Amino acid sequence: MRIAEEAITNIYSSTFPTSLAIADLGCSSGPNTLYAVSELVKVVDEVRRKLGHQSPEYQVLLNDLPGNDFNAIFKSLAGFQENLKKQMGDGFGPCFFAGVPGSFYCRLFRAKSLHFVHSSYSLMWLSRVPPSLYDKQGKPINKGSVHISESSPPLVSQAYYAQFQEDFSLFLRSRSEELANGGRMVLIMLGRIGPDHVDRGNSFYWELLSRSLSILATQGEIEKEDIDSYDVHFYAPTKDEMEAEIRREGSFELERLEMFETEKELYKVSDNYGTEVAMTVRAIQESMLSHHFGEGILDALFDIYGRMVEEEMLKEEINPITFVVVLRKL
Repeated sequence: MRIAEEAITNIYSSTFPTSLAIADLGCSSGPNTLYAVSELVKVVDEVRRKLGHQSPEYQVLLNDLPGNDFNAIFKSLAGFQENLKKQMGDGFGPCFFAGVPGSFYCRLFRAKSLHFVHSSYSLMWLSRVPPSLYDKQGKPINKGSVHISESSPPLVSQAYYAQFQEDFSLFLRSRSEELANGGRMVLIMLGRIGPDHVDRGNSFYWELLSRSLSILATQGEIEKEDIDSYDVHFYAPTKDEMEAEIRREGSFELERLEMFETEKELYKVSDNYGTEVAMTVRAIQESMLSHHFGEGILDALFDIYGRMVEEEMLKEEINPITFVVVLRKL
């Protein structure tokens, strides 16, 4: 969050806009949906007070897929705005909110209408499962695994990388039209350290999900063929892969790229790391897994999964990483 606060401070301090438009892409609808936005607004208000400036009007644009529970967000807005005004005091705002349903892999906003774009843990989700994971007859080529694994043929990692290139390029191109010159984007996403797609980082959690499903198959709870045809639309890029697409698109200057090992920070307060990880993966994958396998397997699946995570952590740490990227619109 500190990096995002520095980025929005730079925008405000260099342009002093009378109206500041902030977009949060992949906002979700949970209790923390409005947290990032509120922190960004507070930072700008603190700066403008120190400088003796009048408060800008804030336009906050909350984006997620159409299936997101926007009604839950809207119901919470009145209380959120009231609390924000109390914290900020006299002279703050006004602050306007809007929900913008749709995929961020296409245009969402008016040309040059945004000053700041924030996206947290969303861009590693691809727009679709790569179609080339299936042969010409429609048969899966990545058998026994839900993602890239050691047993996957080379075509699998190539398919995922090609889909990432297509999606990230579309994302950058769309935002380049929507951001005003000098506007910033702060992108927080899971990634990987080196060229190997299979490591003991983010990809390892999908390996454990594949193993958990295989156990259910041996117990007769699901069919092995159903595992073969289930793939997650996830890709953890490297620093070099992201930089290559940013250069290729050409509309942004890469101001900052930092890497963090975050998973231990997220779960360090818990005595049961495996359960916490299982709950997180279940929240993300539950609807897709239940659609493909039936919801009756979910409790057993994530009980197995949580225990597997715990067992693996006793053997050797799992070290997933997060990238924080700051881009300036040229």
